[in-house]
Amino acid sequence: MASALVLSACSTTPVDETAGWSPNRIYSEATEERAAGNYEKSVTLYEKLEGRAAGTPLAQQAQLDKAYAQYKAGEQAQALATLDRFQKLHPTSPAMDYALYLKGLVNFNDNLGLFGSLARQDLSERDQKAAKESFEAFRELVSRFPDSRYSPDARDRMTYIVNSLAQYEVHVARYYHSRGAYVAAINRAQTALTDYVNAPALEEALFIMLQSYEALGLTQLRDDTRRVMQASYPNSEYLSQGFKSKDDPWWKIW
Repeated sequence: MASALVLSACSTTPVDETAGWSPNRIYSEATEERAAGNYEKSVTLYEKLEGRAAGTPLAQQAQLDKAYAQYKAGEQAQALATLDRFQKLHPTSPAMDYALYLKGLVNFNDNLGLFGSLARQDLSERDQKAAKESFEAFRELVSRFPDSRYSPDARDRMTYIVNSLAQYEVHVARYYHSRGAYVAAINRAQTALTDYVNAPALEEALFIMLQSYEALGLTQLRDDTRRVMQASYPNSEYLSQGFKSKDDPWWKIW
């Protein structure tokens, strides 16, 4: 009976198929699994490689590739944790520019606007925390590594994020205006104007302020805002047609 129990226990012991593999073979297999979309398996293989090739450039590459596989698998928190660990362990790594770029991508995590298919909901209507963290990662990248091959795309994404953050403020201002909370609408529109220079959403921010001043009977402020708007946007459709339809996403004009 005892021998049967021992055999039973042994039969359930998981077998490590990579036990006799070289680090290079593990890396090759992990990369093939990732390319095939088998992200969970590729992550497991990269983790094995991290342990077996610890302290080598190959282990560093495995850590970055694991973060990318986690990102592609939709495991945002795990990918960010992997990248944070990489930054702490390898602060002078020649691949730091890629680590920062990937960190920005993980937090960007959006398929809208310039970078994806058309949709009714845009980034401005979603949680802005990740967008701000994405911006910070991209900003560190372009600041520390201005000539990196990843910096041009990072700069484009930074512009997109700034525009989306401005539009977020305008989205909230429009919400307040539609419910008659005109002072709150003015305050949010002013935030957009103050914090996000040259963003496309600022045209609507001014119009919301104009309409809100009108509703409050503040004619002098209304007229001042109209003059600023006419000078900044002489062909503004807001002045002739009012608010745009929801069918016109802000990023179509960017």
